[in-house]
Amino acid sequence: MRVALPLLLAFLFAGCIERIAESRVESALLDAGLSERNARCMAERMVDRLTIAQLRKLEGLKAREGERDKPVTLHEYVERVRRVGDAEAIAVTASSAGLCAVGLG
Repeated sequence: MRVALPLLLAFLFAGCIERIAESRVESALLDAGLSERNARCMAERMVDRLTIAQLRKLEGLKAREGERDKPVTLHEYVERVRRVGDAEAIAVTASSAGLCAVGLG
């Protein structure tokens, strides 16, 4: 029983952190100009597939001069993600956007 309790607490803590991370990623996607539906869908996939460091890189993406600030299309957001230069973050974002766009996410 002594081993089970710390293990149970670790699982509960991990689940809580994942929900917080997903909420934060969804907020960042909304701030970036994505629709609520797309932000919710993409956040769920991205939290499972990217590291906290990768998610932080994406959190700071802003529109450049001459770019539309809000709302943005999924394509526009993926193009902005290319700026971070992280192949995995780009691939996960693009696949998440694609699946969410067709309602599979």
